[in-house]
Amino acid sequence: MLASETDRGGLTVNLYLGLIDMAMPATQIRRGMVLVFEGDPCRVVEFRHHTPGNLRAMVQAKLKNLRTGSNFEHRFRAADSIEKASMETHELEFLYQGGDTYHFMNTENYDQLEMDEEMLGDNAQWMQPGMKIVAEYYNGRPIGIQLPNTLTLEVVDTAPVMKSATKTASTKPAKLENGVTVNVPEFVSTGEKVRVNPTTGEYMDRAK
Repeated sequence: MLASETDRGGLTVNLYLGLIDMAMPATQIRRGMVLVFEGDPCRVVEFRHHTPGNLRAMVQAKLKNLRTGSNFEHRFRAADSIEKASMETHELEFLYQGGDTYHFMNTENYDQLEMDEEMLGDNAQWMQPGMKIVAEYYNGRPIGIQLPNTLTLEVVDTAPVMKSATKTASTKPAKLENGVTVNVPEFVSTGEKVRVNPTTGEYMDRAK
């Protein structure tokens, strides 16, 4: 089922190509799996098997709707049949933003497409021209993106470095070149480049 696995810019990408939707028992639910639930593709965020007393076994799952971005929980019976979604992934390059619309180019066939801010969610604030991302497709349409694990960005505004600042000092807010503000250690100064995790918005270290 897993066609190939590649590493692109710190991202491990699973390519689901040419799959048909598959039915399987709910007991085979795994974290990261994408299911078709009530007509929408939903990723399994967490799950656990649960057998309350003498009752039938169940699977409690936390799901994320990839079309709407909402999270919800659902309890599957062990005997339930679930449908695994047929997903494709494509590498896209971000070109430019026009209002609330973000324009991308498929690096494989050079097709251009648009996504709105609602579809991108919190990822929108990290978009920079030339950035390569991975988009997940369902039924031929993009439904979500994966950012690189790390981004290197310049600090454009932060408080001056204190003479007493050390690597174990407290943090301070710093505005990055893309407009996002993150907390950085006291010893980081304006003009330096830092590495951040765009998924959590956390400072990782100084760029080398």
